[in-house]
Amino acid sequence: MRKIRFLGLLVVVLLLCHLTFLSAKKVFEAEAHLPQGIGMSGEDRHRLVLITQDTQTPFWDKVAKGAKRQAEEEGVNLEVWGSFGKNQEEFLKNIEIAIQSKVDGILIQGTDTPEFKELTKVKASFNGIPVITVANDVPMEDSLRRTYVGSDQYEAGKLVAEELVRKMGDSGRIVLMVDRDQEYYQKERVEGIGDVMKGYPGIKVVEGETGRARDQIITATRDVMNRYPDIDAFISVNASNLGAMIDEISKRSQEESYFIYSFDDGPESMTLLSQGLIDGVVEQEPEKMGQWSVRLMEEWLNGETVPLDEDGYLTGIKILKVEKDQ
Repeated sequence: MRKIRFLGLLVVVLLLCHLTFLSAKKVFEAEAHLPQGIGMSGEDRHRLVLITQDTQTPFWDKVAKGAKRQAEEEGVNLEVWGSFGKNQEEFLKNIEIAIQSKVDGILIQGTDTPEFKELTKVKASFNGIPVITVANDVPMEDSLRRTYVGSDQYEAGKLVAEELVRKMGDSGRIVLMVDRDQEYYQKERVEGIGDVMKGYPGIKVVEGETGRARDQIITATRDVMNRYPDIDAFISVNASNLGAMIDEISKRSQEESYFIYSFDDGPESMTLLSQGLIDGVVEQEPEKMGQWSVRLMEEWLNGETVPLDEDGYLTGIKILKVEKDQ
């Protein structure tokens, strides 16, 4: 009797094991046919990283905000890494770490340096890690980036130049405050400004070249004001230099005597505009840049949009201005 019970129990156990195996097989077969991304565990989700060298600034905080929101919608893991005060060494180190960590994709503020190009064009490509530049581009042939998401910087230069001419008139002297080592996005802005000014022979354009340290910006501003006492306007092509430039101008004369324009990607641009210390800035769409970059990276990784548009995906620009008594 005991032997019969044991055999009966063994049959039940074997039957249960068989049913469990069949159920598990069906689950695995069903998951194998699910679209990519569905049924993924947290560890299986794509790992993306957004790397900037202007962390904790209003502009890049908005880029990160948009990227995080889109990552949550897409169900991907996104980390945001930044360096303080344009620390190039830390910025490059973050790229190295991302590549060594074998992330699925890198969203990055493009910098027009040999080190950056080496990391993206050689190391990231060798490891099969796609790169999308955000806000600041580096040409595809130099970086092998998949695409660019951000403003048309040439058109941004034209926009600020057209507004300045509207306010100042068709004659005068304009100083373009530029970095001594201009990055690609700055060159595009300068080209746009220059093409507008070609139509106004009465406007003289000169460049004030500076390094990126605060004392260098102050010295360059002082020097250009000494060389050209008849200045009518300033355009700070690198918006990060705007605050130091304004401080030096204010020591020499009232800012109200000059037309001053820049862009919204500097840490003090919007504050200076609200205080009426500058006439206008080109406003961009940083949140949309963050959103689009994550969405496009996911589309590429999932094979939905291949290839991405090499010319980039352009976000909107507009001029924000205050009317100052001149």
